[in-house]
Amino acid sequence: MNENLELNYEGVEKQPLHVFTEKAYLDYSMYVILDRALPHIGDGLKPVQRRIIYAMSELGLSASSKHKKSARTVGDVLGKYHPHGDTACYEAMVLMAQAFSYRYPLIDGQGNFGSPDDPKSFAAMRYTESRLSDFARVLLQELGLGTVDWIPNFDGTMEEPSLLPARLPHILLNGTTGIAVGMATDLPPHNLREIATACIMLLDKAKTTLDDLLKQVKGPDYPTEAEIITPQEELRSLYESGHGSIRMRAIYEREDGDIIVTALPHQVSGARVMEQIAQQMLAKKLPMVDDLRDESDHENPTRLVIVPRSNRVDVETLMGHLFSTTDLERTYRVNMNMIGTNGRPQVKNLKQILQEWIAFRVTTVRRRLQWRLDKVDKRLHVLEGLLIAFLNLDEVIRIVRYEDEPKAVLIKTFKISDIQAEAILETKLRHLAKLEEMKIRTEQEELSAEKKELETLLGSDRRIKTLIKKEIQEDAATYGDDRRSPIVSREAARALDESDLVPSEAITVVLSTSGWVRAAKGHDIDVRALNYKSGDGFQDMAQGKSNQNVVFVDSFGRAYALAAHLLPSARGQGEPLTGRFKPASGAEFKSCLMGRDEDQFLMSSSHGYGYVCQFENMLTRSKNGKAQISLPKGAQLLPVVAVSDYDSGQVVSITSDGYIAMLDVKSVPQLARGKGNKIQGIPPRRIKSGEEEVAFITCLAGKQKLVIHCGKKYKTMNLKELEDYRIERGKRGRKLPRGYQNVTAIEVVD
Repeated sequence: MNENLELNYEGVEKQPLHVFTEKAYLDYSMYVILDRALPHIGDGLKPVQRRIIYAMSELGLSASSKHKKSARTVGDVLGKYHPHGDTACYEAMVLMAQAFSYRYPLIDGQGNFGSPDDPKSFAAMRYTESRLSDFARVLLQELGLGTVDWIPNFDGTMEEPSLLPARLPHILLNGTTGIAVGMATDLPPHNLREIATACIMLLDKAKTTLDDLLKQVKGPDYPTEAEIITPQEELRSLYESGHGSIRMRAIYEREDGDIIVTALPHQVSGARVMEQIAQQMLAKKLPMVDDLRDESDHENPTRLVIVPRSNRVDVETLMGHLFSTTDLERTYRVNMNMIGTNGRPQVKNLKQILQEWIAFRVTTVRRRLQWRLDKVDKRLHVLEGLLIAFLNLDEVIRIVRYEDEPKAVLIKTFKISDIQAEAILETKLRHLAKLEEMKIRTEQEELSAEKKELETLLGSDRRIKTLIKKEIQEDAATYGDDRRSPIVSREAARALDESDLVPSEAITVVLSTSGWVRAAKGHDIDVRALNYKSGDGFQDMAQGKSNQNVVFVDSFGRAYALAAHLLPSARGQGEPLTGRFKPASGAEFKSCLMGRDEDQFLMSSSHGYGYVCQFENMLTRSKNGKAQISLPKGAQLLPVVAVSDYDSGQVVSITSDGYIAMLDVKSVPQLARGKGNKIQGIPPRRIKSGEEEVAFITCLAGKQKLVIHCGKKYKTMNLKELEDYRIERGKRGRKLPRGYQNVTAIEVVD
């Protein structure tokens, strides 16, 4: 008796709750693992699948018979072998009939059995009809030949096969998926010819290595023509460990400028792919696509048409983005977990699966041969008795006619067995004339020869393996076909950046003194003529493309970045940057700039310090910005200036007291951020007292000229004139001519 059980005063067994729940859960787990979710290595079927196939064979629904209602089959399965839900049973049946789900369908369905777009859209079982496919003979051909054990059904009223005697390693041919308790299985389908060749290699040479097998088994073979793009080293690792993943990619071609998708990955819905692409188009994340159509029909089961916006669209880049963001490329998990011949679940590698199945097949063939040998022995024994009866026909007739117990007299008179006597007595009178000695002896000779051949086969492992190899070759020739899923090497798909998906249009970004921003299309914009809010006005502008970033710099020297296409239109007054960023209290936005990552800009302060910075160093995703230029105490940020020629350009700066200085741009350091070095020197006492500071700074390149405005007067200076003001970095420079020392603005002209 279980030590955890005790009886109460009423004689009822009691048990601790934790003991009961643990045992109940373990029992349930083992049931789900062994009798529901995982396939057996022998026939590659789960119990429900095995019972459906067997029940259909018992109903006579062979490939050559007429179709019968699916409800008839489901009723037999539930009533005789599988007392579970009819819906789950019918779904398992439908799956085995779907050519787009099973590589080698086991059931031939008639009616609506679903579609690749929606595998669950099959009609109810009362409408569909079905029968076994011709391929199902691989599982059933040897069923009644003593090849497998028979077990009682759920109520003990009849028997069912524990396994089906598969003539091929079906577990690898169709694959399966299943979720048990604490474990799962994901077996991909394979090509019959490749697997058959691998089995023959192992039968010929038991020491065949995994690498030798992989020369034949290239990889999984799904019921679709989409490409398998998993690298060879990953495929080898998958077959070596039993774990891994498979990547499949749709196939497309060009037709009159359109992109035509002709094959989708396994179990991918074309309608779902169209929906995913359409969602990106609606969200304006796919501007290079103009139209989308589904032209699939019976002649072309998969024909998705993607129309690019123009001939300039890079199709490979576009498809790479779609592969990365839609189900046009899909990854499948592989977990080769199955119930072995020892009755235990285990993850096996390719060689283990084939070796164990071959051992199962050897046992099955031995049982088949032994069953036939027993039948031959029994028939020979009966023929021996019938021959005695023929040679002594008159005496046999006399005994049968006059003796009260003819069977006992026959046994005693002719020294025959009970079985032989029974065979003689069961022979009909009209057959006695046909009991010719020659016919009996001919049958004896044929059966004796067959017996000798069977005994020879059973006595030689090598001969049995040769027989198995021959049968595998015959089945491969009958049911084999070419590989459907090509294995190719492809580069990994890459989703396009948000900036790549935005049309590249010329825009002008306008920043107001109050920190409001907007973007206008084109570069010929009169920014000062735009409509500003009351008390607001123009602060700065930047010109670039709509797929670039815009950088804003505040009065504290912090930089903030924003995608240009997210800016509001210049038709209105824009929106405040404080709604996009979180600047420090008191900070004001002073500059905005656009450019490529490698473009350079001069960052400087009113105390004469500065450095050259690349545009990419100013980019940040933080709403709080990033510290870009360190401003000395009391210094102000000067407008950020684009540097178009670092190697031969010039920096010109002017102080509030009229001192001007020019120096080479390359003498200014290149930094990612910081304070920079002294560009133009001002006596510290004058800076401290606020009497003088750098008021203007700009960069010249090539033959550009500097225009100095002093109120209504202005003076244009070319590089030759500016040479008189060239200094070493950090010097103060020279004063401008009289009348031009009170500078109010500067500009650069070509």
